[in-house]
Amino acid sequence: MAEAGASERGLSTDHKGHVSAVEEETAGLSVSGVYFICPLTGATVRKDQKEAHIKEAILLHSSRDPVAASIMEIHTFNRDREKVKLGVETIAKYLDNIHLHPEEEKYRKIKLQNKVFQERINCLEGTHEFFQAIGFEKEMLPVPGQETTEEYYVLKKEALTKLEDLKDYKEQLLSSEPVKARLDRQLCVFKPSPQAAQFELPHDFYNLTAEELKREQRLRTEAVEKASMLRTKAMREREEQREMRKYNYTLLRVRFPDGYILQGTFYAREAVSELYRFVREALKDDWMPFELLAPGGLKLTEENLAFNECGLVPSALLTFAWDAAVMADIKASGEEQKGSPLKPELLSAVQILS
Repeated sequence: MAEAGASERGLSTDHKGHVSAVEEETAGLSVSGVYFICPLTGATVRKDQKEAHIKEAILLHSSRDPVAASIMEIHTFNRDREKVKLGVETIAKYLDNIHLHPEEEKYRKIKLQNKVFQERINCLEGTHEFFQAIGFEKEMLPVPGQETTEEYYVLKKEALTKLEDLKDYKEQLLSSEPVKARLDRQLCVFKPSPQAAQFELPHDFYNLTAEELKREQRLRTEAVEKASMLRTKAMREREEQREMRKYNYTLLRVRFPDGYILQGTFYAREAVSELYRFVREALKDDWMPFELLAPGGLKLTEENLAFNECGLVPSALLTFAWDAAVMADIKASGEEQKGSPLKPELLSAVQILS
């Protein structure tokens, strides 16, 4: 079972001990953790393995397309977006000068100890790989009037015959974005269950350390006393903001009229419209209008609001309902909906909620 679980999650079955530990750690939880899908490999990896996996995938890609891989490195491996923007624009200026003045040798040489190069480019991971991939090579050149040499990037002569390629590389560099793994919804369908409103979540869902979680539990015991205190509107708003920031993800379940339950993982700051899209893609008749009701029966009509703004974090059980007017028309026409509204392929993999 551990090996099968590892295979489903895109993990190596060589790490059987690690997989067994994960299985044991997540036993009894509503979901085993937060997973992501790598856009380069298609593999599904755990949250704590995401960055290492993407880095390895980009480095492996360099053997097939070194220019594209180096651009990915620059945009993905460096977290300071302002530094990346400044460095990329500086590199683009170098390439523009070469493209506009190919006959001038000075533009084909870049001194590595140049202050601008050091402050804007050398500090970024992936930039050296980019220069070498597009046709630059390092050379030690003499310093005019001195007996010493300095290190330069010098554009190879053959690269001058492909100036349009340099222009394309510059455009790719300027327009690229960081490689980001996509959140795996971990779509599940469960049979009707009285335990649908019970959730046990892993630590991945919380933007808190284990110690902070313990502190939160202790603070909850003081909630009654706190509620009796006279608080200003500003104090309440600050507390609400802190509450909203506690969670990175939310586990949502939607109960259908026949009792079946659809489950998915979302970012806490995603819009409610994403849940509507998620549900619609699971429907057999995806053209029919429907409503989603939050706990307490409140209709989710503001689809632009985030889940944490609607109180749907870190988990919630919602209710699915067909649009009343449409159902009245269907009933008046003598037609009846038969079977579950969910797609047959989803029902074929239905699970028992434990």
